[in-house]
Amino acid sequence: MSNAAATMVGQALGAKAPQRAERAVWQAGFYNMIFLGLVGLVFIVFAPQIIGLYTADPHVAAYGIDCLRVVSYGFLFYAYGMVLGQSFNGAGDTWTPTIINLFVFWLWEIPLAFVLSVHFDLGPRGVFIAITVAFSTLAVVSALVFRQGRWKTRVV
Repeated sequence: MSNAAATMVGQALGAKAPQRAERAVWQAGFYNMIFLGLVGLVFIVFAPQIIGLYTADPHVAAYGIDCLRVVSYGFLFYAYGMVLGQSFNGAGDTWTPTIINLFVFWLWEIPLAFVLSVHFDLGPRGVFIAITVAFSTLAVVSALVFRQGRWKTRVV
């Protein structure tokens, strides 16, 4: 859905219809949220069975189940973040998603994972929480930048 949104943005901006591009992105984000929300729900409910396909070791499975469940909580946000990020690419603006991803995943998620896991003594669960927080941060930052509308001025 992210790539489809990028294509719709490029086409709409090329047709000098930025409002159509914006509407397409929000709509694609909504549909992606529904899809990933359902996938996340399946992952949360059936985490033991899914992880059981990969390992029979109960110690490993416990980490896998926890990870799958905690990370799945961020899917609703990540659904929008993915679509919004790709929409910048569709507008020909590759720097904006690069900078957002650099900040969110390298300068925020990794240090947060370290702090939560080591300093707050959450262990692996701290890493899982950091991933979910980063998904949410990506969506919020992308939405704020997207709403500013500078991407609409790109010549496609």
